[in-house]
Amino acid sequence: MLTIKDIAKAAGVSVTTVSRALNGYDDVNERTRQKIKTIADQMGYSPNMAARYLISKKTNTLGLLLSNVTRDSSKDNIAFEVLCGINDRSGELDYDLVLFSTTPQKQTTKSYKTLCQERGVDGVIIMGMRLDDPYLKEIVTSNIPCVLIDIQLEGPNVGYVTSDNTSGSVAAVKHLLDSGHRHIAMINGHAQADVSILRLEGYKQALAEQGIPFDESLVVNGRFSEQGGKEAASRILTSNPEVTAIFCASDLMAIGAIQGIKEMGKSVPGDVSVIGFDNIDLASYYSPALTTVHQHKYELGYHSAQVLIDMLENKEATHHVMLPTELIQRDSVRVV
Repeated sequence: MLTIKDIAKAAGVSVTTVSRALNGYDDVNERTRQKIKTIADQMGYSPNMAARYLISKKTNTLGLLLSNVTRDSSKDNIAFEVLCGINDRSGELDYDLVLFSTTPQKQTTKSYKTLCQERGVDGVIIMGMRLDDPYLKEIVTSNIPCVLIDIQLEGPNVGYVTSDNTSGSVAAVKHLLDSGHRHIAMINGHAQADVSILRLEGYKQALAEQGIPFDESLVVNGRFSEQGGKEAASRILTSNPEVTAIFCASDLMAIGAIQGIKEMGKSVPGDVSVIGFDNIDLASYYSPALTTVHQHKYELGYHSAQVLIDMLENKEATHHVMLPTELIQRDSVRVV
């Protein structure tokens, strides 16, 4: 079996120099480092990861922890785009990626620290976590570096990457207001999602700017699902027939809402305008094509990997990233 002793002999340097060059230490001359790496590649050297860990206490492996993954959640493609961003950036920086999942039930039987140790990861990116998930309290005090996607929590070893959910919602509702709508309802996700809280805040803010009082009865949770959006739209329009527009906190709920509106014998946007949030692939192909708020899903993942690796390598860089959103106008909103 090829060892670093063989590489050291071929390169004419010490075993220590080879070890430090291959493990990324900055006290090795760059010309020497490149020579060693070239020889290692030519000789077909593959590092012993267990031995590397014993020396450096690092595995160069990131974990992506997904909470509450279901088959229905695959419809919006968001997790896949985020995963692509994480995978690309971690690969560019020579880190491996391990995917694992959890549920609130699993979190009561196995600690966050134990889960990470079992997977052998240096740090973790977490997506889909609820605000009432047991792991959140543990994450804030843990010594395992962590980056949360779409939860703005801070701690000594905690960073986050998110979209500007509040301003995105303001832009969506303002677009409805500018189109002449005054009776605007909202289909939100659920109370334990940080994005739901922020998108609701944007909805309230946009109404307040136009002097329209907030009516709690016009906000119904749709559980971030197509079926939930359909049920919420039916409930809203049955109780509040004066509503002419609905802002949905996700595109899946917006698609469900359009189905519900049509089943009530109404048209979109003829009778009711609908606007979503996320700009998933389905949004542009649906009929009518969905007006929505675009968030940069791939970049959420890409920046999450960058922030986590910066933390692991003790770099002086921001641990909190907020990405901009953009309003995409299509066919599901009409001027009244």
